[in-house]
Amino acid sequence: MEKIGNIIESIAHEKGLKLTEAKEAVSTALIKTAKRVFVEENEYAVDIDEKTKELALLQKVLVVADDDERLEENIGEIEKFIDISSAKEVDPDIEIDDELTYAISLDDMGRTAAAVLYRELEYHIQRLMEQNIFERYRQRVGEAVSATVVRVDNDENTYLEYKEVKAILPMKSRIKGEKFKVGDVVRSVIRKVYIDKKVGMQVELSRTSPKFLEQLLKLQVPEINDELVIIHKSARIPGERAKIALSSVTPSVDAVGATVGTKGVRINAVSQELHGENIDCVEYSDIPELFVSRALSPAIISAVRVEGEKAIVTIPSDQKSKAIGKSGINIRLASMLTGFEIELVEVGGTTTSDGDKTTTTTESNADALKALFGDDDK
Repeated sequence: MEKIGNIIESIAHEKGLKLTEAKEAVSTALIKTAKRVFVEENEYAVDIDEKTKELALLQKVLVVADDDERLEENIGEIEKFIDISSAKEVDPDIEIDDELTYAISLDDMGRTAAAVLYRELEYHIQRLMEQNIFERYRQRVGEAVSATVVRVDNDENTYLEYKEVKAILPMKSRIKGEKFKVGDVVRSVIRKVYIDKKVGMQVELSRTSPKFLEQLLKLQVPEINDELVIIHKSARIPGERAKIALSSVTPSVDAVGATVGTKGVRINAVSQELHGENIDCVEYSDIPELFVSRALSPAIISAVRVEGEKAIVTIPSDQKSKAIGKSGINIRLASMLTGFEIELVEVGGTTTSDGDKTTTTTESNADALKALFGDDDK
């Protein structure tokens, strides 16, 4: 196996692996082969000379005292220990508890060993490639991808192919009313990457996650992509309505205006991708009261008082329906966006004077999410 270093470099380049990883895979495969061909109980090591690029298979034994009881464990070809007297005949400077290594001729391994080595090497290189792919995609969680549909099962789960991996878009992560067929190119966001015991690595996609909305805006709005406009948070009821909190890092850029675009062209393009989902752009504020007030737009708020995790909002009676929205959708999204449980306190007319008032309390942010999506997709 002369110049095996060149072969390892070739494997690393071809498979897109780091050189150190390829060396480790080759070493592991060779040690596994030695254990199967020679003696499984013995200890082996691999040494690759960086200069000559030659490889050596070594057997390791531990140097012990002449009267050490562990010497009795050496039976037949099993050789784990060597007494100090015998070891000094090989290396006069060796000491007890040092390791002595013997070089094993690779030419003596034969054809059977070569076949075993090939299978072992193929297995370890494949596992290494899969691990690298897993780590690479795990770092991409939250990114938008466009993948091709290859199958739709009876439960309406959609299976897609994206580069070197297969992905799944579960029915629960699909916008209501969407239908896909084989050959469709579907845009979605990587929701999570995990290992399934039965099928191995799984990439799960989503079109209902708030992150998908954020990624679509990033693709559509250059100011967001260039980080001149910051997305602080978003909330969605998929396919119906969404709210997104924005701020600008420079006075020369209007965060909401840039995101909406001229005559709404940018926000409409995103809405179209989301099957007509209405998107409210809200200017973010680190002042909770102001943020809550803006989040309840288009309603005009009289006052906001924050008490812990609750925001008590005083609102004119003629603005109540706007604040709540159809089927409670506006106030629910505002709660999800701000993180506050919102309590509406209605006052007569448009004044804020004391008098008869009615109180309506929304679900808490967590409860609203559970009611909409279940515990799985927050």
